[in-house]
Amino acid sequence: QVQLVESGGGHAQTGGSLRLSCSGPESISAVAAMGWFRQAPGKQRELVAVVNIGGTTRYSDAVKDRFAVSVVNGKNTVNLQMNNLTPSDTAVYYCYIGRLSGRYYWGQGIQVTVSS
Repeated sequence: QVQLVESGGGHAQTGGSLRLSCSGPESISAVAAMGWFRQAPGKQRELVAVVNIGGTTRYSDAVKDRFAVSVVNGKNTVNLQMNNLTPSDTAVYYCYIGRLSGRYYWGQGIQVTVSS
């Protein structure tokens, strides 16, 4: 069983910031993409931000200009800096690592709650 370890999250006020971190074991090789998804109550899981094998990034429209995803070169580590938070960002955030083979891994999910 592979477990991606997530940290950060918690509570923030509107306009505040939080930083999420995630790391996977070295046994996960040939990584194609790393990033973050989130799922709010009653909604489907959606992409937040992802870094692909070429180093390019993609963000959902909802978080553009507010969130920034980054990776540690050569390591299975991905971070998410979240700025200018709003209550609509409240969700469980899941770290994601996908291999070139098509196999993928998820973190256990970490709660982010933003209050006004």
